[in-house]
Amino acid sequence: MGTAEASKTYEIRTHGCQMNVHDSERLAGLLEDAGYAKAPSGDSADVVVFNTCAVREKADNHLYGNLGQLASVKAVRPGMQIAVGGCLAQKDRETIVKRAPWVDVVFGTHNIGHLPALLERARVQEEAQVEILESLEVFPSTLPTRRESAYAAWVSISVGCNNTCTFCIVPALRGKEKDRRTGDILAEVEALVAEGVVEVTLLGQNVNAYGQDIGDRQAFSKLLRACGGIDGLERVRFTSPHPKDFTDDVIAAMAETPNVMHQLHMPLQSGSDSVLRAMKRSYRQERYLGIIEKVRAAMPDAAISTDIIVGFPGETEEDFEQTMHVVREARFAQAFTFQYSKRPGTPAADMEGQVPKEVVQERYLRLVALQEEISWEENKKQVGKVLEVLVAEGEGRKDQHTDRLSGRAPDSRLVHFTRPEEGVRPGDMVGVEITYAAPHHLLAEGAPLSVRRTRAGDAWERRQAAPPAPAGVMLGLPSVGVPAPLPLAEAPSCR
Repeated sequence: MGTAEASKTYEIRTHGCQMNVHDSERLAGLLEDAGYAKAPSGDSADVVVFNTCAVREKADNHLYGNLGQLASVKAVRPGMQIAVGGCLAQKDRETIVKRAPWVDVVFGTHNIGHLPALLERARVQEEAQVEILESLEVFPSTLPTRRESAYAAWVSISVGCNNTCTFCIVPALRGKEKDRRTGDILAEVEALVAEGVVEVTLLGQNVNAYGQDIGDRQAFSKLLRACGGIDGLERVRFTSPHPKDFTDDVIAAMAETPNVMHQLHMPLQSGSDSVLRAMKRSYRQERYLGIIEKVRAAMPDAAISTDIIVGFPGETEEDFEQTMHVVREARFAQAFTFQYSKRPGTPAADMEGQVPKEVVQERYLRLVALQEEISWEENKKQVGKVLEVLVAEGEGRKDQHTDRLSGRAPDSRLVHFTRPEEGVRPGDMVGVEITYAAPHHLLAEGAPLSVRRTRAGDAWERRQAAPPAPAGVMLGLPSVGVPAPLPLAEAPSCR
C-alpha cells in the first residue's frame, strides 16, 4: 500500500449505527497504515471521510449540506480530498459525484479496505473514483483498526442481515448475512485481552442469528460460552439480537457464563401483532413477552432495553395501546423510541395509512412519559446495592464540575460516583453503593468502597504516556451495551 505524504491528515465523520462506528475505527486504521495522521482538533484535514447512514429520511440532505460547506474550503485548499462511504454511498453511488462534483471518492459498505488506494488513484488521475461492490470481498475484521478505547472493544461476528423488515433498508445495502469463523472471533478477543481490554461487545446486524449459514443454530450460545473461557475477559455483551432467533440455549449461556453480563437489548418495534405483521417482523407479542419472562426467570437482575417505532403506517390507537401494554409488562430499563418517518427505498415508504405527524407526536410523548416512569422505578430498585463499576472515559459530561467519575455497572447502567482519594484510571473497577436513582443514571454519593486497578487501567495509562502518535477517528468511547439516551430521532432503528 502506498504511503501518504508526512503532512497529510484525515478526519472521519461518522453517522449511524454501531456497525458504522466500528467501520470507522477500521477506516482510521487503514489511513494511519497508509501514513495519514488524524487532524488536530479545529484544523482542516487534507482528507475528510463521511461514513454515512441511509436510515434517516433526510440523510441525503444532511450529507449534501455538509458537502456543500466543504466545497468552499476545498476551493482554497489545494490537494484536499473528500470521500463518501457507508450505506448512503452504497445506495446513491454515482449520484453523489453528480450532485457534488468536488467529491473525490465514493466507496460502499463492502470495500472499505480500498479507501487509501482510491484516494491515491483520484489524486493521480485527477478525477472522481466511484467503486461500489455488490458483495463482501474480505471480512472487515482482517483490516487494520485504530480502536478508541484501551479497555472496551467492539468485535464484529457477522455482517449483513437476512431479514426483510419493511421499514429497513440495511439488508439491501449491507447484503446477506455473512458469519465470521468462530476461531477468528475468539483469536481477536484473545488478542484484545492481551492488550488490556476487559470488556467486549459482540456485534452483528442480527447478532444471535450467528451460525445460520453453517447450519448450527446453537453457534451463538457456544460462542458466548467460549468467551467465558478467556482468562482476563471480565465483561461480554452483544448487540443486537432479533426475537425470532432468540433461543433458550442463549438464555442458558447468559445465565451460566459468569463474564456474560445480565444485560439484553431486544428490539420490540411494536407491541401490535398486526403492525408486526406489516413490518414483516416474524414474532408476535406473546412470543416477545415469553422471551422476556424466560430471561427474567433465569436472570432476575437482568436489565432489558429495547427499540420502539411509533406511528408505523396503518398503526391505530388500539395498535399503539398494545405497544403500551408490552412496555408495562416488560418493564424495560430503557427504551429507544422513534417516530416513524419514511425511509427511501423501503416497502413501508409506499404503504397506505401513513399516520399524521401530529398523531405520531402525541403517541410518542405518551410512550416516552410511560417509559421514563418505568425507567425511574426500575433504577430506584438499585438504591442501596453495591455495584462494581468499570471506570469510563467521557461518559459523564459534568464530571469535571462535580469532582465525580462515571462508568458502567455490570448491567450497563450509567453510574456517577465520588472520585476516590487514590488515583483510578479508565478501565479500573470501583465498588460503590448506590444512593440515588434518576431515569437514566445512578448516583453513588459516598466514598467508594473498593478500588481494583486492572490491566485495562494499565493499558490506558500506557496510551497516555506514549509519545504522540496518529490518533484514531474522533468518535468518543464506543458505548458498550446500551448507548446513552438519545434525543428525539427522525427514524427508527435499523435492527
